[in-house]
Amino acid sequence: MAKKTVFVTGTDTGVGKTIASAAILEAAKGLGKRTLAMKPIASGCDESPYGLRNEDALILQSVMTESLPYDQVNPIALKPAIAPHVAAEMAGRQLTAQRLVGFCRGMQVRPADLLLIEGAGGWRVPLNDRETYSAVPGEMGIPVILVVPLRLGCVNHALLSAEAIRNDGLTLAGWVANRPDQEVMSCEQETLNYLLMGLGAPCLGVIPWQPQPDPAELARYLNVDVLFEN
Repeated sequence: MAKKTVFVTGTDTGVGKTIASAAILEAAKGLGKRTLAMKPIASGCDESPYGLRNEDALILQSVMTESLPYDQVNPIALKPAIAPHVAAEMAGRQLTAQRLVGFCRGMQVRPADLLLIEGAGGWRVPLNDRETYSAVPGEMGIPVILVVPLRLGCVNHALLSAEAIRNDGLTLAGWVANRPDQEVMSCEQETLNYLLMGLGAPCLGVIPWQPQPDPAELARYLNVDVLFEN
């Protein structure tokens, strides 16, 4: 059974959740840990000879230490690159927190030191008219890692996300700062200093911008020891 399960969310969509997740997996592997990963819902999938495939889920599949078939890494693959609940409705499918929790619980029974579950978009992304994705880690009672893009507006988004996570009764286990653009944001160090003070959780590291991100290289910028302390 997985000894540690964490949920990775972002302050918004397109903030680098997958790159951060892959780097975390590589860093854990560097500590000699066995890792599993999944992206339960992925919209924006491409047709392939094997069915719909999502680039982010394929990255996770390629960097975790344990071998799993794609359908277990990404059990719900949706073609349109739009909000998951809309993509599911267009495909005639229904998303529920209970079903997603079932997929995640099934993965938890596999032996590993770390199971990483990557969400979609931000903390309150809808699953249906009543539920948001936050209900999944909420039901499972697992700690959360927040990915924060270093760009204008990130402090507000990060603080609000952290507040929502804690208000849902969950632990913010740590956060990762990601540079999503080649040009460094204005007053980056001041922004980082404020986040270090305001988020009240350990910063696992600052991921630099790369034109073609290499998770193994980016893992050098992270310290994930705190994830295995308890």
